[in-house]
Amino acid sequence: MLTYILSFLPLSDQKEASLVSWAWYRAAQNALREDASVLSMIPALGLSLRVLDLSSCVALTNRTLQAICTYLTHLSVLRLAWCRELCDWGLLGLEEPLQGTQPRPELEHQASGTKDPCPEPQGPSLLMLRALQELDLTACSKLTDASLAKVLQFPQLRQLSLSLLPELTDKGLLAVAGGCPSLEHLALSHCTRVSDKGWAQAASSWPRLQHLNLSSCSQLTEQTLDAIGQACRQLRVLDVAMCPGINMAAIRRFQAQLPQVSCVQSRFVGGADLTLTL
Repeated sequence: MLTYILSFLPLSDQKEASLVSWAWYRAAQNALREDASVLSMIPALGLSLRVLDLSSCVALTNRTLQAICTYLTHLSVLRLAWCRELCDWGLLGLEEPLQGTQPRPELEHQASGTKDPCPEPQGPSLLMLRALQELDLTACSKLTDASLAKVLQFPQLRQLSLSLLPELTDKGLLAVAGGCPSLEHLALSHCTRVSDKGWAQAASSWPRLQHLNLSSCSQLTEQTLDAIGQACRQLRVLDVAMCPGINMAAIRRFQAQLPQVSCVQSRFVGGADLTLTL
């Protein structure tokens, strides 16, 4: 049980916890060993593996991700949900920053200016997995536009989850729209920095979209519903639960615009479950 609890801590906290006592040391070592065991198996799996699900392997490191990108280039499905140690430099194939040093200037966010602050992918980046059809990065909360805007370029990708990424903005959304035009399932729940402006430009890139989850995207309003209704004509399922800027009147208009939509999830703060199924 202690090993399980410690596995949810960042690596730096796991190392500190290992100093408490001998029992805590052994538990922390077991938690750290989870990543080491995955890393040791990757080269042996070679080109034969097509589906890899490492969801909730919270101790998984960027080094292991880069090994996946090096050896498992034929993957069609990669699930890394809740692997919260993954960082931008890991996805981009960059070397790990030295402990105690300042963040790389190219990964720092710039609020203004025309210069692109994002570095190009180097080494074993996520871009090497060209055959991907499904990618799940749910709750990999350290990821930002700095990497996502560069590596999410998968023409064959059908399913993508970027839910619970607090740093995803309209820039990242537009990059995904340009790099992943074949998406059929897209989950962006709790991406609170994505706005109507981003969707106004991105929606037209996804004519094949069938399932869309935008729950708890607090900046979205009926303008996003209008953009989706005009561009995503194959949509079947939409989740806008807990989106305070979208009311029932807007949902009714959306359903009139796209009568083929069979299910709209639309629960509201303090209200009843208003799931509408046709």
